[in-house]
Amino acid sequence: MKTAHELRDLFLRYFSEREHRLVRSAPLIPATDPTLLFTIAGMVPFKDVFLGKDKRAYTRATSCQKCLRVSGKHNDLEQVGYTLRHSTFFEMLGNFSFGDYFKEKAIEFGWEFMVEFAGVPVDRMWVSVYEEDDEARRLWEKIGMNPDRIVGLGKDDNFWAMGDVGPCGPCSEMFFDFGEEAGCGKPDCAPGCDCDRFTEIWNHVFMQYNRDANGTLNPLPAPSVDTGMGLERLACVCQGKSSIFECDLFTSIQRGLSELSGVPITGKGQEGIAFRAISDHIRSHCFLLADGIMPSNEGRGYVLRRLIRRANRFGQNLNLHDPFLYKLAGEVISQMGDAYPELKTQQEMITRVIKSEEERFHNTLNRALPLVMEHVEEVKQAGGTALDGEKVFSFYDTFGFPIDLVRDIAKENGLVLDEAGFSAAMTKQKERARAAMKAAGDEHIPDELKGICTRFRRDIECGELTLPIALLYGQDNGRRSTIESASKGTEVEIVLDESPFYAESGGQVSDTGYMRTEKAAVRVKSVEKFAHGAFLHRGIVETGTISVGDYVTCEVDWIRRAAIERSHSATHLLHNALRSILGEHVKQSGSLVEPDRLRFDFTHFGPPSEREISMIESLVNERIREDSEVITSEMAFEEAVDQGALAFFGEKYGDRVRMVNAGGFSKELCGGTHIDRTGEIGLFRILSTGSISAGVRRMEALTGEKALEYDNHKLGLLKDLGELLKSPQESVIERVTLLLEEAKALRHECDRLKDLSINKRVLDLINGAEDLGETRLIAANLGDERVDFLRKVSDRLKEDGFSGVSVLAASDGKKVILICSVSEDLTNRLDAGHIIREVSAKVGGSGGGRKDFAQAGGSRPEQLDEALSHAKDVVQNLLAKK
Repeated sequence: MKTAHELRDLFLRYFSEREHRLVRSAPLIPATDPTLLFTIAGMVPFKDVFLGKDKRAYTRATSCQKCLRVSGKHNDLEQVGYTLRHSTFFEMLGNFSFGDYFKEKAIEFGWEFMVEFAGVPVDRMWVSVYEEDDEARRLWEKIGMNPDRIVGLGKDDNFWAMGDVGPCGPCSEMFFDFGEEAGCGKPDCAPGCDCDRFTEIWNHVFMQYNRDANGTLNPLPAPSVDTGMGLERLACVCQGKSSIFECDLFTSIQRGLSELSGVPITGKGQEGIAFRAISDHIRSHCFLLADGIMPSNEGRGYVLRRLIRRANRFGQNLNLHDPFLYKLAGEVISQMGDAYPELKTQQEMITRVIKSEEERFHNTLNRALPLVMEHVEEVKQAGGTALDGEKVFSFYDTFGFPIDLVRDIAKENGLVLDEAGFSAAMTKQKERARAAMKAAGDEHIPDELKGICTRFRRDIECGELTLPIALLYGQDNGRRSTIESASKGTEVEIVLDESPFYAESGGQVSDTGYMRTEKAAVRVKSVEKFAHGAFLHRGIVETGTISVGDYVTCEVDWIRRAAIERSHSATHLLHNALRSILGEHVKQSGSLVEPDRLRFDFTHFGPPSEREISMIESLVNERIREDSEVITSEMAFEEAVDQGALAFFGEKYGDRVRMVNAGGFSKELCGGTHIDRTGEIGLFRILSTGSISAGVRRMEALTGEKALEYDNHKLGLLKDLGELLKSPQESVIERVTLLLEEAKALRHECDRLKDLSINKRVLDLINGAEDLGETRLIAANLGDERVDFLRKVSDRLKEDGFSGVSVLAASDGKKVILICSVSEDLTNRLDAGHIIREVSAKVGGSGGGRKDFAQAGGSRPEQLDEALSHAKDVVQNLLAKK
């Protein structure tokens, strides 16, 4: 019996030996497809190849791609745990042809591998084809497939598309028959049935079309093949199991879960659901974190947060009420770390973030549960039968409160959930999320731009480049429109076939400068790069008139470019220093590179200490002083990774990449611009560090001239402080420490004197209390005092046994503070909250509180005496009502 790891190696070796390029798995974050939250199939990294936008050095490829299906059309989340075959995270084995072989060869490969190499019994295999694809049916019969086991299915089943837009075509699926005992028992049960008898193992998609936003099918440049087979399902079949959760990819996780919970491994009932869901979800947690996704309340981070909370919730079915998922991460990493080394290098971070998120969720339950129960009581008291769907969604959306837990609570209280209302609120939220996620894909690229791919002239350094204007854009009622010419004062966007201006990308801001003709000048303020490669130079015509076809001389602001390069190279040194000081789990998750200033986001599970920050800064400056050469070279992606290069967050990398090597200690894949030697950075100073989300920190720093200005400013402050304290600069700390100790002693003396003053005030107030017959009243203005002084006086009155009502006020001439206290023996007849509201109204204020204590403010101090006099009437009226 082959293990899953052996099957993975067997598949990749099989296709590598048949002239397929072995391609590493891409991250779970699609680099080139803004329509997807996650990589959902093995073909996603090759989408641009299928569309003819990206050229590779090979026409055949094979990969084992890590995938996640938890959102959009391909969303398996709600089925996970409840079926024997669905999972969120999975590994997709695939072979691909980019205009090379097509249906016949793909079917031959599929049959040979499954029958002769994987050893799947022929009599347990079925095949489906698109009902109109007679060619595919004929080819399966030709290779030896029993015609009775070939079924034709419609578009919903056998016409594959990655989404609403993109590559698509008819497909043919290979199924494994688990036998009648696993089926639904219906006489027409066959591949395509929703029961567990026939499980799809391998899908062969024959890419023939690209579906655009209008639904039109456009032929692809060359017919291609995309196949995908879940490793988990293949292992299930080859290991003779009835469920993917029984194969060796899950068994070690489930053993660990059983040890933690004390519950024997089972596939039945609520406990079986929990075992399946948790053993699946913990794999998703680990791989998402390893790829730089951190829990948050939006986008990909929200999906991770939901997965952690869903798994934690299932843990309650196994009597696990404390954080436990983080203890299972080690099982995943031990199982998968050899195939995916990023898991091992980030193990500490992964476990810490999962534990932190679990603890956060337990706090969430403690905060949200009272609100849920309050709504339950509201519905019951009103005689209702259903919890309000929109309100329940607010608990779900705001707190992440599990919807299944709400259903359980409703059921326990004889209620149901308004599912329609909840679904409507969910739909609205999804629409908002889709709108927020929609990025500038092909549909946002003007037609006239699609044929232009601006070549960045990296070789133009501190020089000029002259070439014609290819396209010119202006504004028409706020919309971009092509124009033939533009005169002085016009905001324009200029497109060139080549450009020395760097377009904003990878966190580095764009260049600025000028474009000039003999009679005109355009100030370039920014440069944007479209996804397909065209540069838009945004600027304003300062003199003359420019027209399409005019030759412009490009003048980059090289002084500004140099300042940007100092910061960009410094981010590489900072990344290296962070990993050296904090650990190799640190990974860049975003950056902003500006002239002599940078912002760097990175994964780390806690705030760095002051000592660590100092060490990081010192190490970066040490690298700067070494004045090492910064070498940029092009090479194959695999070669760069083998040499230890780090890839930047969110960047797309093709077969050929640029590696920036700073002194051998920092190697990163980067398309930005850089200095020639580290010494050119000059100086590096960290300004601040902070948290931007769970597990993600942000560090801001200065370089070059701005760092020097920062140091000079601090030295100036130190000099000024020394002169102010009449102390040498080296003795300022000692002098300030002494002054602080003196100030502390004086504050203690002031507090002692104030306590004496309070004692006298309290005695005077008690002696001056007005007798109202049934109680006594103190209504006094204590002058320009703070609220804490009023509270102390009020507390002292109670401590001294005063029985009655006190209304104390203070005013600085602009605003009024009022507090009211009612002794415990009178709270059954008098309400401090009511009294304070009535009194504060006289000074234009409002307030409230408990029966024994209340506080208010006001804005009309000139009415304070009248307000205090009114206190007597308020108290007497309350007593009269009782």
